[in-house]
Amino acid sequence: MSSVMYKPPLTIARYTFLEALRARLFYLMITGLVCAFGLSEFIGELAITEGDRFQGAILAAGLRLFAVFTIGLFVTTSMVREFNDKGFELVLSQPIPRAAYYCGKLIGFTMFAVVVACLIALPLALYATIDQVFIWLVSLICELLIVISLGLLCLFTFSNITIAFSAVVAFYLLARCMDAIRLISSSPLLETSTLSQEVIEDVINAIAWLLPDLDLFTQTQWLVYANGDMNSLVPVLVQTLIYVIFLSGAALFDLYRKEL
Repeated sequence: MSSVMYKPPLTIARYTFLEALRARLFYLMITGLVCAFGLSEFIGELAITEGDRFQGAILAAGLRLFAVFTIGLFVTTSMVREFNDKGFELVLSQPIPRAAYYCGKLIGFTMFAVVVACLIALPLALYATIDQVFIWLVSLICELLIVISLGLLCLFTFSNITIAFSAVVAFYLLARCMDAIRLISSSPLLETSTLSQEVIEDVINAIAWLLPDLDLFTQTQWLVYANGDMNSLVPVLVQTLIYVIFLSGAALFDLYRKEL
């Protein structure tokens, strides 16, 4: 009985991963990796001091953004294509729980994200120690897992690639920049005694409370200054667990109320 329960999600995950292989996304990742490596080497030559650290920082930041946007775009385009090709209705017309379908998609996209993250982390070993690269890699996988969960939620909610991908990008950039926005809103240079400023600051704090603190994820300083340790991953893993469960629950709610 247990093998029957676990077979549909694993089968869906396998075909989702194979779809990424057939789409030749790994060629895109390798191309982007080579371009980012060449660009970092060129910019690093312009640095007066600490060229290796500067190159590693530029490469890590560029590859992180490249991985996030590539994974987010693949999730949205893959799901929209499945909706348009009626593959979604075909799968759910079978005696398969919708939760099993969602788990299969989540596992398949996560498998692809893990391979992409490992591929991206390889050149960083030229600029940082292995333990720091490992911490950075685990954090990147967690970051991509949140992006995947958000992408699935947006697709089930909007069913539109433009709106869904825009929502993923907006969510990610806002979560990344929220600490800077909070610092600006509470700056002593601003007139903080006015009612409007207090309302704006409260709204920003409320939004920040709802968003994951992505500033703690995949920090470049771990690679540059070698100041990361396993304790740095604790808030990353906890936030990933909380947001993946929350986003998955919301996605399943939208999935179960969809009519075939």
